[in-house]
Amino acid sequence: MPAASIRKLVDVLRGRRIVVLSGAGCSTESGIPDYRGPETRHTERNPIRYRAFVGDPAARQHYWARSAIGWPTFAAAEPNDGHRALASLEASGRIRGIITQNVDRLHHAAGSTRVVELHGALEEVVCLDCGVVEHRPAFQQRLLARNPGWTDRAVEIAPDGDAEIPRAATQTFAVPGCRRCGGVLKPNVIFFGENVPAPWVEEAWTLLGEGDALLVAGSSLTVYSGYRFVRRAAQNGHPIAIVNLGPTRGDDLATLRVDAKTGAVLPRLAHALGRRAERRGSSRAGTALS
Repeated sequence: MPAASIRKLVDVLRGRRIVVLSGAGCSTESGIPDYRGPETRHTERNPIRYRAFVGDPAARQHYWARSAIGWPTFAAAEPNDGHRALASLEASGRIRGIITQNVDRLHHAAGSTRVVELHGALEEVVCLDCGVVEHRPAFQQRLLARNPGWTDRAVEIAPDGDAEIPRAATQTFAVPGCRRCGGVLKPNVIFFGENVPAPWVEEAWTLLGEGDALLVAGSSLTVYSGYRFVRRAAQNGHPIAIVNLGPTRGDDLATLRVDAKTGAVLPRLAHALGRRAERRGSSRAGTALS
């Protein structure tokens, strides 16, 4: 990573109230696959659609069978240097918070405290009938109790905590219902074809409104639910810095784009912004003493 790129990034963001929009590229270095990264954008993936999950019991069964295998790997992922750098930037007051498209809660695990989960979190399972929320680790135990030995198979782990399994292999998989009412359980995340709940979007707009610069970290911005925040920042005349491996939908709106992994760039950005702040503090102290 050329030092000149870091200097340009610091120049765009220094002295500003930074809001971060993060995507899957933040978590690939933690071992969580993405859908549209340089190594995966040409790989055929078949994520569950909201309408299929809600309306087709067989599709729902297939989803939970895949998820039961993928969850242990997903849950074992740990924050990487990029996550930790964003947490340190928040702790030092240099960023206002994070709007994340990720569902892995690795920002929380790294120490970030103000995180708007635009697409929800796989840590939670919600009943579509009564609305009760169950923690996924507890539901995982119930899944495996009904399907002993299910995870003892070698499969390819897919994005969003599931795995690639032929549909024919999941037809006998048993899915428990809600503990309270016996209703249909769904991961508390936004599936393809599902609308983001209005309160989640409003919370993200509120956070964006507190900043005067936007840092996009690890997102191709292909999905409009994230891209709209880049458009709004551009409309407001705020500088937009994008750190992503590969092109993004927002490149034409960006003040600066750094083509690199977030885990390589963000720690250096945090260090550089910290040094700038220290120098300003030393300068003010010297002036006061003279």
